[in-house]
Amino acid sequence: MKRTGLVLGLTALGLLGLALTQGMMGGYGPGYGMMGPGMMGMGMGGMGMMAVYPPEAKPIPEEVAKARMEAYAKRLYPGARLKDFMAFSHNYYAQVVDERGQGLFELIADRYTGVVSPEPGPNMMWNTRYGMHGPIQAPVRYGLEEAKKLAEAFLKGFLPGARVIEEGAFPGYYTFDFGRKEVEGMLSVNAYTGEVWVHTWHGPFLGGHEE
Repeated sequence: MKRTGLVLGLTALGLLGLALTQGMMGGYGPGYGMMGPGMMGMGMGGMGMMAVYPPEAKPIPEEVAKARMEAYAKRLYPGARLKDFMAFSHNYYAQVVDERGQGLFELIADRYTGVVSPEPGPNMMWNTRYGMHGPIQAPVRYGLEEAKKLAEAFLKGFLPGARVIEEGAFPGYYTFDFGRKEVEGMLSVNAYTGEVWVHTWHGPFLGGHEE
């Protein structure tokens, strides 16, 4: 029994290592990253953490990225649709909402490989419905407007002159686009602690805000 347990444990560690390696390295080609039923997995393929591409690489068209992101979203929630589709230098980004327009989760797609993944950071760690930690048995401390004030207070030091341009509410947290004249970045505020998480993985904003 001990030998069997050891073998299974080593096998599981090997598979996890392979999955994480593939996710971190990305991959030059289409894919969906890892996903578990009812919960977003640890796939980072769309994040392009290593950002290694052949010199002739070209970004995939926005419509291709959107189609892949929509297909991914519907695997998690059949009635899902994309909102606030945006293009950054590193990836495409979209919010995923339900039939009533309520935020579910956030997705990114690598602009060059087309790999779709749950957005890292707050989307994976703070999302109380689709994240890694599940529901929190405590009342929400900060509503949307309160969280917006926290974001704007943080921006005074982080990027003087910046303001919140657009907001989105998700289970357990809020995400805000910010900038001085136009979008320059994105951050999230935890609905329970008020902590701020800056989305540093996008790169410069290229355009978007399509419903």
